[in-house]
Amino acid sequence: MQRIHSLIAFCALVMVIASGAFAQEAPATASATCNYDEQKQLVVEYQPVTLSAKKSLSSQVPFGKAWAPGGKPMTLFANTPVQVGPRILPVGAYTMFVVPNSKQWTLIVSKSTDMSGAYNEQDDLVRVPMDAGELPSPETSLNVSFAHAAPTQCNLRIDLDKYGHFTGFQEK
Repeated sequence: MQRIHSLIAFCALVMVIASGAFAQEAPATASATCNYDEQKQLVVEYQPVTLSAKKSLSSQVPFGKAWAPGGKPMTLFANTPVQVGPRILPVGAYTMFVVPNSKQWTLIVSKSTDMSGAYNEQDDLVRVPMDAGELPSPETSLNVSFAHAAPTQCNLRIDLDKYGHFTGFQEK
C-alpha cells in the first residue's frame, strides 16, 4: 500500500513540475531513463546545449563552478530509493548540477526543486566526483544517458566535448 501511495505522489509531482515547465514556454527538454524493473525507475530531464566546435570548452562552460546546462538545473525523479556516492536518496524529485573541469567533473544532487537555475550550496545533498573517459569523437551537444552497469545499478553518463563523465546510481 505504501508503494502505491509513493508511486501516486511521484506521478503527481512529475505532472506538477511538467505543467509548470510548459506554462513558462521553456525550451524543449530532453530526458534519460533508467528502468531497474517494471515499476522502479529514474528519470533525468535536462536542457539540450550545443557548443561551438571552434571555441574551447572552458570558454563556453564555467569551469570550477556549479553549472546548470541551458540555464536550468537537470531534474532527477526517483520512484525508488537510490544510492549516489555515499548518500541514499529517498523517493522524490531533486535538481542536479555539474561542476565541469578539463577532465573530471563533479555531480551535485540538490534537495532544491527550484528550476530558476540558481544554485545554493546549502541545498547540496551529495557531491560525487565523476569518472571520465575519452570519447571517440568530440560531442558538440550535451548528451545525458543511463547505462546499466548491473541489474540494480545504472550509470548516469554526461557526454560533452572530448569526454564522457559518469557515476553510479545504485537501487536500494
